[in-house]
Amino acid sequence: MLGDVVDTNSSWIGQRLAEAGIACYFQGKVGDNHARIVAALRSALLRSDAVICSGGLGPTQDDITREAIAEVMGVSLVRDPAIEAWLAERFRGREVPASNFKQADVPEGATPLLGALGTAPGLICPLEDRVIYAVAGVPAEMRDLVANVIVPDLLRRSRERSGEIATVQSRFLRVWGVPESKVAEIVAPRLVALEGTGTTIAFLANVTEGVRVRVTTRAVGASPEEAEAAAELALRNEEAELRALLGESVGGVDDESLEVVVGQSLVARGLKLAVAESLTGGLVASRLSSVPGASEWFIGGVVSYSDEVKRGLLGVGPGPVVSELAAKEMALGAARALKADIGLSLTGVAGPTMQEEQPIGTVWVALTGAQGASATRLTLSGTRDLIRQRATTYALDLLRRSLVAQFAPAHKT
Repeated sequence: MLGDVVDTNSSWIGQRLAEAGIACYFQGKVGDNHARIVAALRSALLRSDAVICSGGLGPTQDDITREAIAEVMGVSLVRDPAIEAWLAERFRGREVPASNFKQADVPEGATPLLGALGTAPGLICPLEDRVIYAVAGVPAEMRDLVANVIVPDLLRRSRERSGEIATVQSRFLRVWGVPESKVAEIVAPRLVALEGTGTTIAFLANVTEGVRVRVTTRAVGASPEEAEAAAELALRNEEAELRALLGESVGGVDDESLEVVVGQSLVARGLKLAVAESLTGGLVASRLSSVPGASEWFIGGVVSYSDEVKRGLLGVGPGPVVSELAAKEMALGAARALKADIGLSLTGVAGPTMQEEQPIGTVWVALTGAQGASATRLTLSGTRDLIRQRATTYALDLLRRSLVAQFAPAHKT
């Protein structure tokens, strides 16, 4: 609650539930306070069939989840001799601290879960037609019980109620060059069309990586294979609808990063790339070379941070280096020096001060193409680091779009 520990358990549990087709509608956090834990559990049970509670099952004074669950169930805690014996085994002949035996206390009517890791037994706690699951907060211990016991138990309960098998699957369309608000405006008709269906759309924006449009669908079937096939069909159909609206701004799917898409496009066209970077100082080359097999299409780069390198190595002529002409000369110089088919260059002002009377955030990106070199001026905001990161992403996206527009894929015979 103080921010000292980052909660990764909730996201991991959410992912496992989604994979199993179990809808997770609420997530919350509460401090180590008995009354607040009791209130949080009671509130959760009012809106949910099942609650997974992570943390507070250890041996210390602030581990009070068992007591809170017992109060919610309206029962007492009972010491379980089998857990005492199990704890003794876990300590492998060493003396078990008296405080650890607290972990053998179980709410009456609950089923203890003795995991393969740690010394904190989990719990399955039935409350009429609802259930509370409790697991340790230690990630490895939590994952062991959630994956091997809790998710299978939830699936069993779900099938007993509905007689069907469900799956929840997602697909991410990666959109570059369009702000999140504009993306939402463009796809608004699809949100309306999907109302009342098992498919939803969400937007996940990143200041340097563009917008991911997440399509999530829940499908059911008589078998896992039937449910998965129905989900895949729904995702494929919605992807087609979104691509029709978003056009060339969709550059990748799921984990396909911008640099991966650029590499695929260059390979498809049989082209080699070289870069020349000033303000980004090698960030573009770093991202490109991080792709396995990049040597097939990325020859290399020149970090022309000083004016001397721009003029001496890349052939930039007299005049300002933060300019359209300089950017074009840098791109042409990189392609010429490294014997590449395409040259990509960046020059500009990231800060902390103006340069050549150009304001901070002024960036020129140039590309060589079928008609020579062309350049685009950007006006970016943010800190020095953000400007450099954003310039890198804009440059790669400009290259991606240019490859689609100017160069047809190579045809192999």
